[in-house]
Amino acid sequence: MANSMRDLYASRTDRGSAIIARRDPVVYGSGDYARALTQGQIADYQQDGFILLEDVFNTQETAALLDELRRMSADPAIAGRDEAIREPGSDAVRSIFRVHELSGRIAALARDPRLLHVARQILGSEVYIHQSRVNMKPGFKGKEFYWHSDFETWHVEDGMPAMRALSCSVLLTDNNECNGPLMLIPGSQMQFISCQGTTPDQHYKESLRKQEYGVPDPVSLQLLVEKGGIRSMTAKAGSVVFFDCNTMHGSTGNISPWPRANVFMVYNSMENVLEQPKYGLAPRPDYIAARERIERLEPQDAAVVD
Repeated sequence: MANSMRDLYASRTDRGSAIIARRDPVVYGSGDYARALTQGQIADYQQDGFILLEDVFNTQETAALLDELRRMSADPAIAGRDEAIREPGSDAVRSIFRVHELSGRIAALARDPRLLHVARQILGSEVYIHQSRVNMKPGFKGKEFYWHSDFETWHVEDGMPAMRALSCSVLLTDNNECNGPLMLIPGSQMQFISCQGTTPDQHYKESLRKQEYGVPDPVSLQLLVEKGGIRSMTAKAGSVVFFDCNTMHGSTGNISPWPRANVFMVYNSMENVLEQPKYGLAPRPDYIAARERIERLEPQDAAVVD
């Protein structure tokens, strides 16, 4: 318990759930480290904890990225790797991690100035990829992702010190109200939800399929939603959602006939590299939380299509 008292964002300890006020900025500095978003857009991100940018990538670029995702999903050499996560109860690929190292096309995407400079501007520093993945929800059978704060997991299981990271979701298919779009709770980035339960060893082996620890309690969720509501990120393919590492989010299952596929890049500040995980947990593999391959990203102006 003494260890948790020194931790501003203690979670999964022997105490109950708690709502803890955020101690870190949402936008670092004055928001002028890079020039990508307008001051109005920066203000929206500061207030809501996310921003949706439409028509960032054109039809040709989006189609090339979707083809790459399909190729990777069908490649036995990739599907058989630890980086490929199956749906609970089936062999369908749910996510593929470390895609910026498994694919040259997605490596270029991670360095695209249209994404990279937004991350640099918000985080007020140079950045690296903490985690990358593709999430897929096939029509009729794509499973849900329950409500969670990424930072809660990254802080406890990976040792991320501060809330100085963000996720960037590039929509490769239309995300509509029926196929399980990303849902976010506006303003939730300002409150850290300390969760119940003690983390099992090698928790990631199950949590990437279905998370049971690091899940917020219903009362805390209710309070967040009563204050901020819920907003669905419905938009056309080629749009991009940026959201703070502590913004509460999730998505429903997809029982529609329309598949959903998005690429996620997690940009972390070079000034926020990982420490040791909490409570004596062993570090998760590098493909989930980068420790060994930390490289400052340089803008790459080459198109994501050949």
